[in-house]
Amino acid sequence: MADTSTQSIQVHAPLDRVAAVISDFARYPEWAEAMKRVEVLEEYEDGYAYRVRFVIDAGVMADDYTLEYAYADDLSRIEWHLVEPSKTQKSQRGSYDLAEGPDGVTTVTYTLEVELSIGMLGMFRRKAEKMIMDTALKQLKRRVESLPAE
Repeated sequence: MADTSTQSIQVHAPLDRVAAVISDFARYPEWAEAMKRVEVLEEYEDGYAYRVRFVIDAGVMADDYTLEYAYADDLSRIEWHLVEPSKTQKSQRGSYDLAEGPDGVTTVTYTLEVELSIGMLGMFRRKAEKMIMDTALKQLKRRVESLPAE
């Protein structure tokens, strides 16, 4: 059974800059520590990635999987799902919901639902999910805020 986790963070940058970093998959290995290789397999006509292959190694877990992406017209939501089961995942669904405040700060809400192929006690799975989400959001924030303002 898949569990859903949600976590948010404030990023001191406009929504379009946050969305640009999230959707620049080829650069993930530069800032997302567990990402060893990321390859855009297919794109929409507008150039946004449709199908993306990830090779990750997070020490305790390594995997190779492909996700399909969909985007809101204003990029306030970027969502994905696992194309087919991988070595460690039966299913994965997730989204980034972006809301820019009047002060130019964007709230990023990350929702992730994963069903693992391997058994894991609930307590350990929840701890792992929290760590993965926390790390992903902090690394995203660090990357976006380190880029020069355009």
